[in-house]
Amino acid sequence: MAAAEVEDIQADSLQTAKDLFSGAMGGIAQVLIGQPFDIVKVRLQTTNQYSGALQAASSIYKNEGALAFYKGTLTPLLGIGACVSIQFGAFHAARRWLEARNAADPKLKTSGLSYSQYFAAGAFAGVSNAVLSTPIEHIRIRLQSQPHGDARLYNGPLDCVRKLSAHQGVLQGIYRGSAVTLYREASAYGAWFTAFEYMMNSDAARNKIDRKDIPAWKIAFYGGLAGEALWLASYPFDVIKSKMQTDGFGAQQKYPTMRSCFAATWQADGVRGFWKGIWPTLFRAMPVSAGTFAVVEMTMRAIS
Repeated sequence: MAAAEVEDIQADSLQTAKDLFSGAMGGIAQVLIGQPFDIVKVRLQTTNQYSGALQAASSIYKNEGALAFYKGTLTPLLGIGACVSIQFGAFHAARRWLEARNAADPKLKTSGLSYSQYFAAGAFAGVSNAVLSTPIEHIRIRLQSQPHGDARLYNGPLDCVRKLSAHQGVLQGIYRGSAVTLYREASAYGAWFTAFEYMMNSDAARNKIDRKDIPAWKIAFYGGLAGEALWLASYPFDVIKSKMQTDGFGAQQKYPTMRSCFAATWQADGVRGFWKGIWPTLFRAMPVSAGTFAVVEMTMRAIS
């Protein structure tokens, strides 16, 4: 192998390591900012006992205390950092591969990506992430939606894993909802990265500056708007995922398949059933996504 090829491989590996580390930092910020909003979303998606987001939040605070908003945080804090790390690592790896492919195409005059290619790279990042996000979110949702006090079903993440595995085995128990998660992740992260790249590229072109010169407040703002795009593109899949991952087992199971869950949701609530909890989710998306992209971009600049 030529020395130049070795240097290229080493440079690519170093860049991937930077992408993964920056994503991990963004993931930690994402969990700490978003967890209180997420528990309200899950409660609204999986039960009819609340009239809206404010009533759900006030009820949780009154009956379960302030710390209840961080139920199930340990699992995502450990796992979402890894998930976001994979998202950014996979996205930028796919982006570089597509750029090299474009550069080698004599019909193209640039190695830059089209926005359909940005979407494809984002969808790849989402699908790559699903192997971790499915069990992590399943455990988090079970912990968030369980009864309070003596009636609780699980004593923590490990107890939840043990009890879920006892029903259908590790794969079927922990990975319930895998198919709909794949659909959600592909559509969500395709939209997320595409929206962010579009806004960043447009700003750089409009102001005739390099992307690295875009100020942090704009990065956060564009990241927040990208978060809105993420959920608008994928929310119905997320509702179905939450319902399947809080469903019972055996005779108590209401949704044996993704298709049956879609059908039951449509029959019960029509179109509105696929958008339950969307407002607190969109409210949460702005600060969470803003924080994620701002932390990732600033970390990348610091270590580059």
